Amino acid sequence: MIKLSTHEFKLPLRHVFSISRESTSVQPTLIVELSDGEHRGYGEATSNKYYGATIESMREALESVRAIVEGTEQLQPERLWEQTWPLLEGNPFAECALDEAAHDLWGKQQGAAVYELWGLSTERVPQSNFTIGIDAIEVMVQKLLEMPGWPIYKIKLGTKHDLDIVRELRKHTDATFRVDANCGWSADEAIANSHVLAGLGVEFIEQPLPAADWAGAKQVYEKSALPIVADESCIAEGDVERCVGHFHGVNVKLVKCGGLTPARRMVLRARELGMKAMVGCMTESTVGISAIAQLLPLLDYVDMDGAALLASDIAAGVVVERGTAIYPPTSGCGVELTAVNRP
Repeated sequence: MIKLSTHEFKLPLRHVFSISRESTSVQPTLIVELSDGEHRGYGEATSNKYYGATIESMREALESVRAIVEGTEQLQPERLWEQTWPLLEGNPFAECALDEAAHDLWGKQQGAAVYELWGLSTERVPQSNFTIGIDAIEVMVQKLLEMPGWPIYKIKLGTKHDLDIVRELRKHTDATFRVDANCGWSADEAIANSHVLAGLGVEFIEQPLPAADWAGAKQVYEKSALPIVADESCIAEGDVERCVGHFHGVNVKLVKCGGLTPARRMVLRARELGMKAMVGCMTESTVGISAIAQLLPLLDYVDMDGAALLASDIAAGVVVERGTAIYPPTSGCGVELTAVNRP
């Protein structure tokens, strides 16, 4: 028999983290724990104002499926997802935490890493970027200099000085840049900026326009000097096909789509449709980052620096060291909770 429990934590960030629409210094997060009496599996979902996800709503949603979860006799994560999704579809963040915990527990029961149970190898996987949040230009430079040696930096944009930011950061590193406007540009701005950014060592632009601006996205897709990757425009499984002809790639977030089960399907579908596949994070602890790491062999790009942005972590598992994922010699997603439960 499986027991379901939850733990709330507040994750302190190294610096105030700002994007085009908000700033955060402490990130509330919910950890789901599934225990069979011998093994413990962990999953995570952070709160998020933009997507209406709160700790309270996630806990309430999880209570609605407690009987299903605790009545499971032989754990199969995908089957559990199919059983719980009809009740949790309105709260994919809660489903994500549950699904990650189910995969972690399943792998630990089987004595193998989740990616191995999927038939994958981590011999060749993409490196992660480190994200520089919006701030005064000199502060953004200092943030970059505090984290030297990363092969890729993602720069949050959506200000009146975006090109100046990238030009100044370029003076301090030869690393690859990615930029993310988080819906902060117009189509004309995105097209014009792309031609300048292409000369500044930028690899691609993530979500330049508001999520609902599909006409603008098509225009940018056709005229941009750089590839365009969807984030806010690609939330659930059905969005992947809609992105064809509007974006060159999709950034799948586990919390947005409902966990590893749908995320893996979305990644595979994107590749079938000729788009690049990326998975991103939402400033999760090592719990969520370790779940993302199971998908690495399927990806072209990854943004899994969430734990690296924290002043202190709550778990052990996959470590991202200067962009490289280091897997622990353990099973499941490799997660062990190290912090005490504190609301």
